[in-house]
Amino acid sequence: MRILFITATRLGDAVLSTGLLDHLIRTRPDARFTVACGPVAAGLFERMPRLERLIVMTKRRHDRHWLDLWRVCVGQRWDMVIDLRGSMTGYFLRARTRRIMRGGRRSGARVAHVGEVLGLNPPPMPVVWTDEADRAVACDVLGDGPVIAFGPTANWEGKVWPAERFVALWHVLQHAFPDHRLAVLYGPGETERAMVAPLLAIEDAIDAGGRFSLAQTAAMLERCDLFVGNDSGLMHLAAAAGTPTLGLFGPSRASEYAPSGQRTAWVVAPGPEGEAPIAGLNIEVVAQEALVLLGASRAEATA
Repeated sequence: MRILFITATRLGDAVLSTGLLDHLIRTRPDARFTVACGPVAAGLFERMPRLERLIVMTKRRHDRHWLDLWRVCVGQRWDMVIDLRGSMTGYFLRARTRRIMRGGRRSGARVAHVGEVLGLNPPPMPVVWTDEADRAVACDVLGDGPVIAFGPTANWEGKVWPAERFVALWHVLQHAFPDHRLAVLYGPGETERAMVAPLLAIEDAIDAGGRFSLAQTAAMLERCDLFVGNDSGLMHLAAAAGTPTLGLFGPSRASEYAPSGQRTAWVVAPGPEGEAPIAGLNIEVVAQEALVLLGASRAEATA
């Protein structure tokens, strides 16, 4: 059985689609998978079980990347085509079954929209796939002690809580849990590194960003007692890794993109949803929610 799975270009949306893939892996043990996604998200799927092919779709003018995908896939007869991008590509491939998610923005949780493609309610939660080498890197970078991770960046400046507030939050958490170290996660490039510079300047802070694969980052997150970060792909990756995750929301919509997982929470800046400036999110509110999550995590670990 061969399944073509077309998923997102953005990291966060791609993470949210992994639960549906995991469901297919568990319920169709004879299936082999071809995954098509954007370059930023490709690393999510490299460790995926029964992955036969990973097609990285690079956007081209006049939507020619869809023609490229069709050319690669048209020679195969597919048992199932799942298209979470809402494109027409799946209709022009030989397939026994097609499941096409309606394109465009709509209200409600994105992870629920993904589950609806196969009629799954509740939707399957996102997952991460790592291997022993990824976990060895995580152990080497983070060491043996307890760690709290911060994700202070995002793909849009409007979603970024000021770095100095992350610094102040760290001092609150460190006072309550002095045995923990801080790990700072961020994406590649000088722009992201400049955004996190005030946090990397904290004594004993672990530089856990910029140079690691998504699977290695996921393995690091699996070792952390807490993740606090802006609405971003890293936030969704942390939740998928099972890390207690606190998402920070301002002008993005928590009703659509709140972190999805068993141990997640989120705080929203005051104001109309989708319009609230994230600078209105105060440290006390974030610290209170973070301490609740971290306390629960520690209690669970020692139970």
